[in-house]
Amino acid sequence: MTSNKNSTSNLDYSLVLILMLLFLASCAAIYSAQQSGQYDRNFLVMQIAWYVVGSIIISVVMRFDSDQLRKLTWYAYGFGVVVLILLIIAPESIAPRINGSKNWFQLPGIGTIQPSEFMKIFLILALARVIDDHHQKNVIKTLQTDFWLLIKLGMVTMVPLGLIIKEDLGTGLVFLAILLGMIFISGITWKMLVPMFSAATLLIGTIFYFVLWKPDILEKYLGVKQYQFGRIYSWLDPYNYQSSAGYQLIKSMLAIGSGQTNGKGIGNREVYLPESQTDFIFSVVGEEYGFIGASVLISLFFLLIYHITKVGMETKNPFYTYICVGVISMITFHVFQNIGMTIGVLPITGIPLPFISYGGSALMGNMLAVGLIFSIRYHYKKYMFSTDS
Repeated sequence: MTSNKNSTSNLDYSLVLILMLLFLASCAAIYSAQQSGQYDRNFLVMQIAWYVVGSIIISVVMRFDSDQLRKLTWYAYGFGVVVLILLIIAPESIAPRINGSKNWFQLPGIGTIQPSEFMKIFLILALARVIDDHHQKNVIKTLQTDFWLLIKLGMVTMVPLGLIIKEDLGTGLVFLAILLGMIFISGITWKMLVPMFSAATLLIGTIFYFVLWKPDILEKYLGVKQYQFGRIYSWLDPYNYQSSAGYQLIKSMLAIGSGQTNGKGIGNREVYLPESQTDFIFSVVGEEYGFIGASVLISLFFLLIYHITKVGMETKNPFYTYICVGVISMITFHVFQNIGMTIGVLPITGIPLPFISYGGSALMGNMLAVGLIFSIRYHYKKYMFSTDS
């Protein structure tokens, strides 16, 4: 077995190239978005600064090997849970409500930090550790061992999910997407998964029924807020809510549609869209760069997901494989949900477009996730007597 930990030959240059292209796409999109003059801040400069911080995060995280990551997993998970609890009990002078939600800490000289963005990565590590430990202890699989693994995965996810679901439904859905991806790769028998997902589908259908016809019950017993109902109603019939909840969706579809094939060109936006530098950045890409520019951006995401999939399949460390699956689940859900909500296919949830939308917490969280992939490549070991040809 050989390893070159101290050599730059182990650096994943393909992933570096993909991140550089995403960085350029982000800069171009944010530069266009801030031309609307809605704010006095220079979001482009701030995004570049966050990318620099994210690069430092990657350079640190990639130094940790599998054993070190395993040892740090529960400390990171516990730290994330404690911070989420502090966010709930903290006074609004420290954790202000922004757009009706208490999801951020206000840090002097830095700005706002959203702990749930980092909790996504800690959750991925925790679920990967649970699956790996379970299979090491239970070599022989039975329905009982699979059921116990499912319970453990659910418990690990429900703790942070329960702490953020009322304030941040979008991030809660990301947690569930990560859990779903990890369950699929965990080796749990389909005899258990099929009825479980059938029940989940029935539950989702029931929830939609209550949202459309019995919203008062959800509001009273589950604490669902009125603005969250508005997002569903405005998604189904945006033109009936064009002066309120449906305003952004209508403007977003108008912007993307008006870009047509080639786009209007950089700086030639005509559709005003509030907060376009964050959750609706894809609308800016669609309007100024058209179908071609949007397709190029989506292709970059497919390259990123493909590359992480390749890394997960090549590594012989199951713990690393589970991490890759978690990161893929997180990024894939983010991309499909964000783009889907800008074109009216999915309801608006406030989920940013990874590596493109402006936002320090989201970008640092994504860079932390990618740092784990860099770590896998950096500590890649070649086995002299491998079964692979």
